Amino acid sequence: MRVLLCEDDALIAIGITEGLRLQSLIVDHVETAAAAWGLLTTTAFDVLILDLGLPDEDGLQLLSRMRREGHDLPVLILTARDSVNDRVLGLQVGGDDYLLKPFDLRELAARLHTLVRRAAGRAANVIEHGALRFDPVSRDTRLDGQPVELARREQALLLALLNNPGRVLSGDQIKDAMYGFDDDVGSNALNVHIHHLRRKLGNDIVETIRGVGYRLGPPLATAERQS
Repeated sequence: MRVLLCEDDALIAIGITEGLRLQSLIVDHVETAAAAWGLLTTTAFDVLILDLGLPDEDGLQLLSRMRREGHDLPVLILTARDSVNDRVLGLQVGGDDYLLKPFDLRELAARLHTLVRRAAGRAANVIEHGALRFDPVSRDTRLDGQPVELARREQALLLALLNNPGRVLSGDQIKDAMYGFDDDVGSNALNVHIHHLRRKLGNDIVETIRGVGYRLGPPLATAERQS
């Protein structure tokens, strides 16, 4: 999951960024509404964490502009504004969730996963794809009921595919889901991660569409794997 964090308090931003990265989320941080808008119009994110008290523009104005322009990205409002009117207004303008400061990082991560799950049209956190079961929250991966150890990038790659069943993703789209702006991405990194994922979950987990990109392979039943 790739998260855009718009928060002008440096200490809070560092805490959120480091805490979410420990839970295998990809986090890009900006301090202003203008910087957030610039990224939202050029880069694909799974969810936005939005502070309201930004130095250049109120967060609600940014959120309202996003919705007017057709951005349907899930937005979690993270703020110290604790009145009922503030919460109602935030949700009415287009926020999908509202979390008050101070907060627990575990709750924040759980809410983010819930927003992304709903955006993908899933009713439960655990994603099933034939004999494969993947929990984005706990990062537990099982194939035919047996645990499979996936590295952080492999988890991000798998989640990007599972969240887009039937859709062909370009290499750049997949990299956007796996890496932040501060990450050093080797020229062959994506191919290496795809190779590792296929080795652990089977060659059919990732389909290569030559000249276009990649997509999630068809579900493979346990009996087919054993035959």
